[in-house]
This record gives sequence, structure tokens and C-alpha cells, in this order.
Amino acid sequence: MSPRVKIHRLHPEATLPRYMSVDAAGLDLTAAIDAPIVIEPGRRAPIATGLAMEIERGYEGQLRPRSGLARDHGITLANSPATIDADYRGHVVVVLANLGDHPVTIKPKDRICQLVIAPALQAEIVEVADASELTSTDRGAGGFGSTGKA
Repeated sequence: MSPRVKIHRLHPEATLPRYMSVDAAGLDLTAAIDAPIVIEPGRRAPIATGLAMEIERGYEGQLRPRSGLARDHGITLANSPATIDADYRGHVVVVLANLGDHPVTIKPKDRICQLVIAPALQAEIVEVADASELTSTDRGAGGFGSTGKA
């Protein structure tokens, strides 16, 4: 059974999220803005979706960049993936960042990111007194790049 997401339009021109293909994992979200917004290289801008939503308990909404915007213009999300918690009911605003070399204009109704609904579990946190109580592994405390060595 699919999780249910209730959507409320906060802006008269807001577009309901939709899957753009039969097997798409993400719903496209669009800009619900009254005028174009220019994002200069190296800058970021909050872009309104004009939507509030209720995501079913036990799930989260993950906001992810659109691959075409990233490839063609260097546009990504400043906090990717961004999380919409199941108990959040406010306006969904997407912070776009321009990693490209040229200004990018976001126009009303432009597709700006994807929303993926995913299970969200809350972990039980168990504090241990000593690191020796953590299970040993081959990797151990190896950090950045430690798994790529032959």
C-alpha cells in the first residue's frame, strides 16, 4: 500500500506534484513564484513551491536535485537531500544553489526539484561506556578513502 500525502495549495498558481513517468521515484515540484528569480553563480535562493503537505507517519519527504538542472546549469539543492518530516505542516521552500558559471533564471512553474517519499525509521540509541563494546569490523575506524585501497 502506498503512503498517502495530503497537499494544500498555499499559492493560487501552485502545481500539484506529479510523477513524470510510470516508474519515476520522485515527484516533480515546481516554482510557485510571482516573478522570475535570478540565481548568480556561487549564490543560493529560496524558491517557494506554494505547497504545504502532510506526509503519512513513518515516512519522510526527500527533496533532491533534478538531474537536468544540475547537468545543464549547475543547479542543485543547498541541503541535499533536504528532509520534510512527517510532522511538518508549513510551506515547502526549496533552497537552490547555483554551482555553475552563469546566472540561472528560475521562472514561475519551472520544475525545480524532486520529492521522494521514503520510509523513515527512528533508531533506538544505546550508549556504551567503552569503544570495545562496539562490534569489530575489517574497516574499523578507517575514514575517507579507506575502503578504496587494494
